[in-house]
Amino acid sequence: MKHLIAPSVLSADFANLKRDIEMINASEADWFHVDVMDGVFVPNISFGFPVMEAIKKYATKPLDVHLMIVNPDQYIERFAEAGASVITVHYEVCTHLHRTVQAIHAAGCKAGVAINPHTPVSLLKDILVDLDMVLVMSVNPGFGGQKFIPNTLNKLRELRAMALAINPNLLIEVDGGVGIQNLADLIEAGAGVFVAGNAIFGAASPTAMISELKQLNAQLKSS
Repeated sequence: MKHLIAPSVLSADFANLKRDIEMINASEADWFHVDVMDGVFVPNISFGFPVMEAIKKYATKPLDVHLMIVNPDQYIERFAEAGASVITVHYEVCTHLHRTVQAIHAAGCKAGVAINPHTPVSLLKDILVDLDMVLVMSVNPGFGGQKFIPNTLNKLRELRAMALAINPNLLIEVDGGVGIQNLADLIEAGAGVFVAGNAIFGAASPTAMISELKQLNAQLKSS
């Protein structure tokens, strides 16, 4: 499957949010990545349901919602109603992870689980069969513009090997420090969905950067 590009709305210009949403709509991007932070699980606060609903109003592509919050269970139905297609929760905050994943599916969304850089991939073995996606954080969550953690590549290889044995259709997503400089290595390691924030919105032409990120795999195969 060709890899997916999910621009991070957190890096958009919130004074011109509709413009940036329409740019992503018209681009080769596949998803919108929406980071929801509560200031408790991560040391930052982003936005909640009103902004989510505003994004959904204009977005023509799926919303990939990453809940960096404690007690995500109480909000799953609300985020589904607000337009989420994929809801990802963190392993580190879910005491009853199977129940949380079941609730996401019951709300009509694909279910993802995210792991922080210090969390071993092996801890996902018993839940992997029930998941649609795993999000491997390649920076510590909370802020954009951080430096990519190199050990992420080893975690991706380990996760891909586990998935091939347990859940071959699993999507593997990477978030943090993703750009044209390391995308080829991430693809080789087994990832298939890429969140990019500063790499896209900090580019001279965000649309051109999305196209470059999207087309890289084809260039690799032809080289």
